Amino acid sequence: MNDRIALITGATQGIGRVAALQIAPSFGTVVLVARDAKRGEETRAAVQAASPASKVELLLGDLSSLADVRRVAAEFRAAHDRLHLLVNNAGAIFTARETTVDGFERTFALNHLAYFLLTHELSELLTQSAPARVVSVSSGAHNFARDGMSWDDLQFTRYSSMGAYGQSKLANILFTTELARRLDGSGVTANCLHPGSVSTGFGRNDGRLLNLAIRAAQLFMLTPEQGADTIVYLATSPEVEGVTGKYFYKRREKRTSKHARDVKAAARLWQLSAELCKVAP
Repeated sequence: MNDRIALITGATQGIGRVAALQIAPSFGTVVLVARDAKRGEETRAAVQAASPASKVELLLGDLSSLADVRRVAAEFRAAHDRLHLLVNNAGAIFTARETTVDGFERTFALNHLAYFLLTHELSELLTQSAPARVVSVSSGAHNFARDGMSWDDLQFTRYSSMGAYGQSKLANILFTTELARRLDGSGVTANCLHPGSVSTGFGRNDGRLLNLAIRAAQLFMLTPEQGADTIVYLATSPEVEGVTGKYFYKRREKRTSKHARDVKAAARLWQLSAELCKVAP
């Protein structure tokens, strides 16, 4: 019996749901993290039906809340003493600036701090379970951060939806770079990816104009199956065993923006993220 365990966030729709369905057969236990209980249970049941040999579990939490991230991690640790795959996928874009219960700009909190804190909270399990993998979903939208991280305004008080989203996706790559450096030699790899422009529910509930724009663009977008393919590849393929600190698109390593290749910025972001999350850097 396969005793490997995977944890996947943002698994109830789009590429996250497809990835969960396709990753599950490779793991004895798959734990899905969802914000909505009804949608989460429906997804859990669908993944379980598609992979009857696997045990599929559900954890509920709003990952834009640091307390919820900690609780989800604590509930996972209470139930499991191993973790072989962590897929950081939950994310969103917001047309208007919102703040979380912690006072952070929501895009930055959900798309970056949740990746950072959840991985931090589960890092000991990952290293104890090595070989293990961390796969984080970034985006080609990191190129929108043309000047790099907005160090003087990480919370985007001068708000732009695409600016904030682009910065969060740049943060995903910098996070992966520094995580891979810190995990070097541990047997845990960390990679990130651009899924492509995918036709999903992403952005659908966040303003009429953005909704209409996304619907129009869907004619030219990839299917969720195509978008999830590189997630599944990085999560399960023996071809990337031992590969770490890389950014992929369509199963190939791709070059990122110059700001995403800045190792000093990666270390700086890690330090700032640790301070914001109140954890040891």
